[in-house]
Amino acid sequence: MTTTLTRTVLAVLLLTATACSASINAAKIVTSARSQIGVTISYDPSYQQMAYPGGDVPAKTGVCADVVVRALREQGMDLQKLMHEDMKRNFDLYPKKWGLTKPDGNIDHRRVPNLMTYFRRKGFALSASTKAEHFTAGDVVAWQLEGGLTHIGIISDRRSAEGTPLVIHNIGRGTQEENVLFKFRVTGHYRVK
Repeated sequence: MTTTLTRTVLAVLLLTATACSASINAAKIVTSARSQIGVTISYDPSYQQMAYPGGDVPAKTGVCADVVVRALREQGMDLQKLMHEDMKRNFDLYPKKWGLTKPDGNIDHRRVPNLMTYFRRKGFALSASTKAEHFTAGDVVAWQLEGGLTHIGIISDRRSAEGTPLVIHNIGRGTQEENVLFKFRVTGHYRVK
């Protein structure tokens, strides 16, 4: 390699490492999630082709995972790209619930079990708790719903009258901010940094 090319490559690697090591701002995650309320007004789990990286379904719709993906993307963390790259290298470590034989950048980041796996692999997992004081604004929480369905949302900076953190999520009526933290069984608790 030429000296100029070597320096350019090193500069790019340094900038990439710096960008990746920047911590995620929890308050901004909440603000980004809350900004989806009134914009994402429906729920649509259908498979859709999308751009890569940075692809998304129309903002007026989405699933619970899209709330998380959109909020973190606004903080510079593109889960579509990051998960797709991790799944290409480690496909055998991700759930096999959908009969796929290889990663699919159109849908993998929109599936809660995949998000849970990625967050755990990256060291973001905390213990699943039933105590309100263990949850901080900007945390990501996953639940097991009746019928074996999974769900995911973001802890708000607002609390109920009883002190339970509210959750920003989409469980079928578009993005909402509600008192549902302990309505379902918590199966995952993550603090993205």
